[in-house]
Amino acid sequence: MNTAAPSTLTVPFVDLKAQFALIGDEVLDAIGEVCRDAKFCLGPAVEEFEKGFAEFCETQHGVAVNSGTSALHLALRCLDIGPGDEVITVPATFVATAWAISYVGATPVFVDIDPAARTMDPALLEAAITPKTRAIMPVHLYGQPADMGPILKIAAAHGLPVVEDAAQAHGATYKKDRVGGIGRIGCFSFYPGKNLGAYGEGGALVTNDENIAQRARALRDHGQRQRYIHEEVGYNYRMEGIQGAVLSVKLDFIDEWNAARRQHAADYIDRLTDLPGLTLPKMYKDRKSVFHLFVVELNNRDGVARKLNEAGVQTGLHYPVPVHLQPAYRHLGLTDGAFPHSERLAKRCLSLPMFPELTSAQIDHVCEQLAANLFKS
Repeated sequence: MNTAAPSTLTVPFVDLKAQFALIGDEVLDAIGEVCRDAKFCLGPAVEEFEKGFAEFCETQHGVAVNSGTSALHLALRCLDIGPGDEVITVPATFVATAWAISYVGATPVFVDIDPAARTMDPALLEAAITPKTRAIMPVHLYGQPADMGPILKIAAAHGLPVVEDAAQAHGATYKKDRVGGIGRIGCFSFYPGKNLGAYGEGGALVTNDENIAQRARALRDHGQRQRYIHEEVGYNYRMEGIQGAVLSVKLDFIDEWNAARRQHAADYIDRLTDLPGLTLPKMYKDRKSVFHLFVVELNNRDGVARKLNEAGVQTGLHYPVPVHLQPAYRHLGLTDGAFPHSERLAKRCLSLPMFPELTSAQIDHVCEQLAANLFKS
């Protein structure tokens, strides 16, 4: 008779404490320098990060702001998109993608995702374009690049700029090009749990267009290029100096951390491939995901998540309600069945623990518990 005690191993969904244990001294030194210089809003630390992040994204310009949502908002402002205009995006995303469109007074127009890639289906894009369309905003969901080739081709045929929502995809590549620098503007979030995360809120837009970069810098700082001369209505979207310092330290590690995430994803896939009823992320030869999230799909999602939690495995839901079914967008008149692939993903998605410091034992525990409880919920 087996009398062994049940495993007490716990696996957090994200472990930022483990990351701090590795880089804490460098981070605290960088924060201390900002405090000694008393440059708390923008300043040298932010400028250093902007330069480094633009180089990382293989773009000419980087503009740091206070959140990824703000970056998306400024991107559309810089393109002079406003009331009466339409911006095409996907409903399978965090709602901030659509917020930015609403903030400028435009209307979000959705196209469904490719169910395998979970990103914008280019085959559906042409039909969504109208005379009111002013931009296309693909989302690199979960760290997986959207299929940018055909999206850019369609956009160019209609004279439309492409704004990449790369909030979850720092360092991801599409045909060897890093996302964010593929379209006209790329927007990133540095929310703490992101692959490149601040110690608070943060975001940035990157571009090769100097005029857009200059305007974005003015708009984030109350619309001023010259102190106290406010050329247009702007915002207080400035990045804090401390966040710039933290992000500069972390930027030196991002490629290493992304490589670890890819290895963890490969380990998950190797262990979980033969489980019936479980859909795993699809790998593509021309796209390199950075696995901000490792999302599986299954029919009895809520029950399995409950069992995993009881076994010490934390999970997440990204995202259980597609944007077109959110109460805030009820006025668009879209109902169940409008975008079946996005809706199916929302009902079946389950995010497993994913962070660079995951151990083999933790991955083993996650896979063992998922296999044991897949049909017991």
